[in-house]
Amino acid sequence: MTLTKQQLQHLEQRLLEERARVTAMLERQELATETETPSEAAGDIAATRVDRGTESQFQELDVINAERATEELADIDAALDRFYNNPDAFGRDERTGQPIPFARLDIIPWARTAVTSG
Repeated sequence: MTLTKQQLQHLEQRLLEERARVTAMLERQELATETETPSEAAGDIAATRVDRGTESQFQELDVINAERATEELADIDAALDRFYNNPDAFGRDERTGQPIPFARLDIIPWARTAVTSG
């Protein structure tokens, strides 16, 4: 099934929206890491070991989330590249060449396969 012009316009908009969402999230995380720690922001003068341990865990989670978001942004950018520069490849399973269902692309417009692995 070939995607219609209307579906392609919708998917382009979805890709651009998702790119903006992920970029904004990464910018917020970057700003948050440049500011005070949660205990400093709360006015705590003497942080305990538990506070520092908790903050360390939050920092690790921030790094993991930033890595995931960066990977997602790379996937979105790759999909936009396919969309604009290789439209015949956009919306096709990269393993089989079969069309990816519109319903899947609507949810994950940067999808590279017709089915989820797992």
